[in-house]
Amino acid sequence: MQIDLSGRTALVTGSTQGIGFAIAAGLARAGARVAVNGRGRESVDAALAELRQQTGRDAFLAAAGDLSTDDGTRRVVAAAPDLDILINNLGIFGATPPLDITDEEWRRYFEVNVLTAVKMIRAHLPRMKERSWGRIVNLASDSAVVIPVEMIHYGMSKTALLSVTRGFAKEAAGSGVTVNSLIAGPTRTGGVEDFVRELVGPDLPWEEAQRQFMLRHRPQSLLQRLIEPEEIANMAVYLSSPLASATTGGAVRVDGGYVDSILP
Repeated sequence: MQIDLSGRTALVTGSTQGIGFAIAAGLARAGARVAVNGRGRESVDAALAELRQQTGRDAFLAAAGDLSTDDGTRRVVAAAPDLDILINNLGIFGATPPLDITDEEWRRYFEVNVLTAVKMIRAHLPRMKERSWGRIVNLASDSAVVIPVEMIHYGMSKTALLSVTRGFAKEAAGSGVTVNSLIAGPTRTGGVEDFVRELVGPDLPWEEAQRQFMLRHRPQSLLQRLIEPEEIANMAVYLSSPLASATTGGAVRVDGGYVDSILP
């Protein structure tokens, strides 16, 4: 497959590190101009420098702003106002015993993991429809389907994101714009490494810590290892391309077989 995104402009929210960073790099390598988003300009500038070095490309935009605030959202939209591709990757997660999750945490997880995506779709879908072409990909999670007891609030937010995706895909019906969710499985990022350490202890060598985490907390995984961010990015780049023109309203799995289902 030859994926060519030359002439396309993309925004990846939450892309200064982890999965978002890998997606930004993948889109750039495919030829897209990519707007990189983080809450502060310092983290965005550092990510841009690293992306330029890794990809050998200079087609990046800075889109700093906290999307959980109205002002931050306005600044990000102003920095990248005319998109062909929107990747809603921004998200937070953490382990909290179910009965200890506060009202404030429930609201925060919904606002960051769901409402930021809704706001960005509202900002960009109308123009995509006018041009009869666009790609929107929302980063969901296996936790949307297999709710982890240690982070029900996170699972709730990702389940809601699946509904948001399906609904906006219907809004875009027949327009040439596709809207999909990408269900990512347990993926190795800095935040996940910290999360693994929380659950299995700080002193084990990383390979053993990862093995114990998968065995105890994610035994359904058919990969039996954490997924690399680049493996998630590969699917995101495909869904952003003309090759995925008949895939919309879907929840496409890159979960290492974690979700025990024969349906996508």
